[in-house]
Amino acid sequence: RHSTPLERSMASGIASAGRLPNFVRAWQKSACLRRGKVVASAGTNRAMAVDAGTYKQELLGAREMLKDVIQSRSCNPILVRLGWHDSGTYDASVQEWPKAGGATGSIRFSPEKDHGANKGLEWAMDVLKPVKEKYPSVSYADLFQLASATAVELAGGPKIPMMYGRLDAATPEDCAPDGNLPAAAAPFPKERATPQEHLRDVFYRMGFDDKEIVALSGAHTFGRAKLERSGAPGVKEATKYTKDGPGIPGGSSWTREWLKFDNSYFKDVKAKTDEDLLVLPTDACLFEDEGFKPFAELYAEDQDKFFADYAAAHKKLSELGAKFEPAEGIAIE
Repeated sequence: RHSTPLERSMASGIASAGRLPNFVRAWQKSACLRRGKVVASAGTNRAMAVDAGTYKQELLGAREMLKDVIQSRSCNPILVRLGWHDSGTYDASVQEWPKAGGATGSIRFSPEKDHGANKGLEWAMDVLKPVKEKYPSVSYADLFQLASATAVELAGGPKIPMMYGRLDAATPEDCAPDGNLPAAAAPFPKERATPQEHLRDVFYRMGFDDKEIVALSGAHTFGRAKLERSGAPGVKEATKYTKDGPGIPGGSSWTREWLKFDNSYFKDVKAKTDEDLLVLPTDACLFEDEGFKPFAELYAEDQDKFFADYAAAHKKLSELGAKFEPAEGIAIE
């Protein structure tokens, strides 16, 4: 079970060389059973055991600070990517937490943060450091998902009905294996011949269906791919839409207004009329595959439907593999 900082202090003082004495172990168990508590895990980054009401206030404070950070740094897309890449490693076939991957905050550790798919995300974690320092009781797992949902909303996207109270993975040994995240282009893992086969491999592993795959793909409506991070075909050093920023200039965007969250991605991928807009194989297949195409066509025409389906899929992704305390989670709306 999980221990409070006081319990860990006692443990280090009287049992550092071996197993905890029975009375300390009993105290740990008792503390973890207190109702209404968000209890710190040994080795996690919740600085103290706080009640759910206090933790909610910490989350609300962190969200307000995140709004200032996001708006001043124009970093919405990379914070969404950070939240996704922490949670998108989930493997539904693995039962043990946190070994199943998912939204556990393990991306902050090497080797996971060094995986090829996570290039550039250490910058995103650095952006969040002041928020973590001011609100240390907020877990990394919650902070990454809070930043992601807030970034979508601030860019004009849907409000996502998020839940919080995630516990953090404690050590680098809890990192997800490399290769669990989607690849942009061939060669695909498992020698899959087509991008749609690869997308289904990745997202079916997490428990998503074709509609959710297409809805989540719509998050490419904002953001850019960078040559030094992606290496995918079609990515340019800069385009007329990215050469002047905002933020660090350069890269290829999927849409013209790449800091705005709307359904432009589906319209632009379908049209394929602008050579300065990126269309990867995993984008194009949404309008080519018979299972994906009806949803892609729908979202190109109906932004409200896209927003509703995206919000549901984003919430689901943000909770994959997460362990909540209290078990029912904490809503902040």
